[in-house]
Amino acid sequence: MAEMGKGVTAGKIASNMQKKLTRAQEKVLQKLGKADETKDEQFEQCVQNFNKQLFEGSKLQKDLRTYLASVKAMHEASKKLTECLQEVYEPEWPGREETNKVAENNDLLWTDFHQKLVDQALLTMDTYLGQFPDIKSRIAKRGRKLVDYDSARHHYESLQTAKKKDEVKIAKAEEELVKAQKVFEEMNIDLQEELPSLWNSRVGFYVNTFQSIAGLEENFHKEMSKLNQNLNDILVNLEKEHGTSTYPVKAQPRKKTKLFSRLRKKMSRNPSSHTPCSDGPSHMVKECDSTSAKANKTPSSPPDGTPVTSPETKSSVNHEPEPSTLETPGGGIPKSPSQSTEAAAAGAEAAGKEAGAEAAKTETDSGSASSSLPAVVVETFPATVNGTVEGGAPSERADMPPGFLFKVQAMHDYTATDSDELQLKTGDVVLVIPFDNPEEQDEGWLMGVKESDWLQHKEFDQCRGVFPENFTERVQ
Repeated sequence: MAEMGKGVTAGKIASNMQKKLTRAQEKVLQKLGKADETKDEQFEQCVQNFNKQLFEGSKLQKDLRTYLASVKAMHEASKKLTECLQEVYEPEWPGREETNKVAENNDLLWTDFHQKLVDQALLTMDTYLGQFPDIKSRIAKRGRKLVDYDSARHHYESLQTAKKKDEVKIAKAEEELVKAQKVFEEMNIDLQEELPSLWNSRVGFYVNTFQSIAGLEENFHKEMSKLNQNLNDILVNLEKEHGTSTYPVKAQPRKKTKLFSRLRKKMSRNPSSHTPCSDGPSHMVKECDSTSAKANKTPSSPPDGTPVTSPETKSSVNHEPEPSTLETPGGGIPKSPSQSTEAAAAGAEAAGKEAGAEAAKTETDSGSASSSLPAVVVETFPATVNGTVEGGAPSERADMPPGFLFKVQAMHDYTATDSDELQLKTGDVVLVIPFDNPEEQDEGWLMGVKESDWLQHKEFDQCRGVFPENFTERVQ
């Protein structure tokens, strides 16, 4: 039995080898033009369409797999993002449970979307392409049977046209020809019916595939939009309860801190160091601290190049009243408190005029005490706010603090960090005044008095303080 099996196997191998040799010989003869070839142009067109359809289907399958991989990646990225939100969302914040539910539904929605794409698109695509390998092998087999048929036909014709005819060989060749023709025609007929039908089926398949993808995407994005809207409502509620979404405004760091706290401590420790300074009538008496002695020192030249007068002139004009002004009837007119901070007249000519006016005032004081208002020399200095010189002398207002420059309004809340700083709330109006010593001013900081405190208490030294300029906006 084993030998018979081996013999059968060897016979089949020999038969197959013989067929391959015969087919190869026939193809060579056909290419050389020594043997005609049976052609079917309609079938060849069907084969071309089949190859095109197979190529397009394979490309669609590849792109669909890439799309599904991208959906999977988006699912993972979205999952990590929602997990990050859950981590940063503190338990005491409102909407914690709702946020967890949104994250859970988000994960389920992505999973469902991916699974439906696999079921309704990818598996259908695999089934569609699964029929191509069998048809492709049948087309190849049909081609081989066609070569066998041509070879049998040529062999039969050669025996018939031979000079010496062998009827036995002719009959056998005829029998082989009929057999080869039958096998070929059976395969050819089946493929002639299947290939056009397969080619036409591509339209319905493409329509169903892309309709399924589009419908799944539409439902997915619709449900995802609802989840995103729920999450947005949760975050809006969180924003309302925990402040605005804007970044907090920060003040510039201060180098010269606790300016007035040091000043007030020194005043409280040395009560004799400050005495009332009469700049006018008794209701205009103000308190001068020990730091006012700095005003008697020779100041540096102003930025505009205005010459600086002697310390004696400055002291006599800005701080100590003239005896004649106290004795004469006109002495009751007070000097402006802001005159010590106003801009000086530029040029040497102005300085000369001031010296002459000083001499004239001295003569007037010694000559006649009953004369009218004496000549008073007033030396002014440029007002410096945040390192800039304010041009022009501001108009004097009795309801404003000494040296009033302009008004600002707080645009943000500011919490004071030192005792010499103002506590601001949004909407507070501050009356800006100059620093006694411009060198004590930090960049980005102003000095002022809250308008409400000034109108209520009228206490200049106790109410003034510094504040960050970028928290305010100038209104006047």
